[in-house]
Amino acid sequence: MHLVLNERQQTVPDWVGQGCPDGVWPDSTYKASAQALQSRGLIKITKRRGHWSAQLTDEGRQHLTDDGICPVEQSSEPPERPSPSPTPRRPRPVQKGRTNYTDQLLEELGANNNFLTKPVESDPHSVNWASRVSGARKSGKVPHTQEIYGYRTHRGYEIKLADIPAWRLTELAPLPVPSRLTKPHSVVAALQKQPQPMGLAKAIQGRALRIIHALITVTEAQGHKAALGTTQGAPSPRRRRKAPPHFTITTQGERVGFLVLQEQDRSEHVPTDKELADAKKCSWMRIARFDYTPSNRLQFILRGGSPHRASEWADLPDRPLEDQVAEIAQEVGLRGEAAERKRLADQQAREAQQKRWEAAMREARAAYTHAYRVKHLEEQAGAWHHAKRLTEYVTAVRDHATSLPPGEEKTDIETWLAFADARLQHLTEVASAPKLPTPPEPSGDDLKPFLGHWSPYGPRSY
Repeated sequence: MHLVLNERQQTVPDWVGQGCPDGVWPDSTYKASAQALQSRGLIKITKRRGHWSAQLTDEGRQHLTDDGICPVEQSSEPPERPSPSPTPRRPRPVQKGRTNYTDQLLEELGANNNFLTKPVESDPHSVNWASRVSGARKSGKVPHTQEIYGYRTHRGYEIKLADIPAWRLTELAPLPVPSRLTKPHSVVAALQKQPQPMGLAKAIQGRALRIIHALITVTEAQGHKAALGTTQGAPSPRRRRKAPPHFTITTQGERVGFLVLQEQDRSEHVPTDKELADAKKCSWMRIARFDYTPSNRLQFILRGGSPHRASEWADLPDRPLEDQVAEIAQEVGLRGEAAERKRLADQQAREAQQKRWEAAMREARAAYTHAYRVKHLEEQAGAWHHAKRLTEYVTAVRDHATSLPPGEEKTDIETWLAFADARLQHLTEVASAPKLPTPPEPSGDDLKPFLGHWSPYGPRSY
C-alpha cells in the first residue's frame, strides 16, 4: 500500500536515497522526520560512535520507485565499519510499519472482551496507562458508538471500552418556545398569579414562563403530568439551590422537581470607608470579597430520579436555554424510564426473595418435624430403659414380699406392688408400641434455629 507522506517527510527519503549528501540541511531537524519514517519501515537509522547515517529499506526503495525516483544503490553496512568476519551476515528482515499505542490498545481490548487490567508500577520507565487512554480518546480511532474509560483500582489500572447509550446518540429536534403566552398551561397560569413568580426580575420573568410552558406542553404530550410546586417566590439566598421546586413533572411514577433560578454575576468588592473603619475597630469583622448582582441568565435545577445528561441547565453564551428544552424533556423521560426499570427490578427482587423465603420456611418446617421425631424417639428409648430398670426393681421387691409373714408390712408392700405394676404396664405399652408422632404447629421461635439468616415472620433476613 502506498504511504501518504507530507512534503518534509517526502524530502527526507529522497535525500537518503541519494546517499545522504552533505550541505542539504541547515540544521538537524531532519532527524525527527527520519525517526518517523523509520517507524513506518521506510528507512533504517544507524548510530555508531557519534556518526549518524540512514539507509533505505526495501519498502523505502519501492516507495521512491512508485514516485518515479530512482534511489542510488547503497551498501547494507556503513563503509567505515566493514564486517571483519568472512562469513556473510544473514540479511535482516524488512521492518514493517509499527502499530502505534492507540492501535495496540484497541486491538488488545478487542481480544479481551473490551476490558483490561494493567499493573500499576512505580518504575519511572513504566507505561503511563492514563496517558495511553487519554491519547486513545483524542486519536479519533475509537468507534463513535463507544467510549474508552480508564481508572485506577486496587487490582491495577482498569481500561474498558463501553458502548455509548442509545439516548446519547439520538439526534433531538429542537422544540419551539412560544414568543407570547396566549393560552398558558394551568401550572404556568398559577405561577403568573403569584406576587413575584419564582422571584425573577421582570426582564426575564416572561421568558422563563414561556420556556416552562414549552417544556410542560411537550412532556404532557409524552404522557407525563405537571403540577405546581411548593416554593412561593424567590428561595432564601442561603439555600437557593436546595429550595423546594417551583413545579414538578411526574413521569412513570417518578416525581422530578424543577427549581428556576436567576444566575448572578460576581465582581470584586471594593471596601467602603465605613467597612474599613469597622474592620479596624473590630478584629472579628470580615469584609466581603465579592459583590453579586442578578444577571439575565436563567438556570433550571432538576431533582428527583436518576440523572442521565445532567441535573442543571443554564443559559450559555452560544446556546440559550430555549435551545436546550429538547434535552431537558429527554432527561425527564429518561428518569421516568429508569424509575420504571428500577420498579420492575425491585418487584422481581421481592418476588425472588419471597420464593427463597418460602423455600427456606418449607425446609425449616421439615427440619423441625425431623428434630421433633428424633427427640420423641430418644424419649421412647429412655422410657424403655426406665421400664426395664423398674421391672427389675419391682421383681426384687416382690421376691422379698413373698418371704415375709402375713402382717402390716407385707400388706403395705403388696399395695405398693399393685401401684408399681400399673405404672410398669403403662410404660411397657408406650415402649413396646412405637408410633411416629405428628408434631404440633411450630411457632416462629420454634423455626428460628432452622432458618439461618431468614426471619420466620416474613421474607426478610437479619
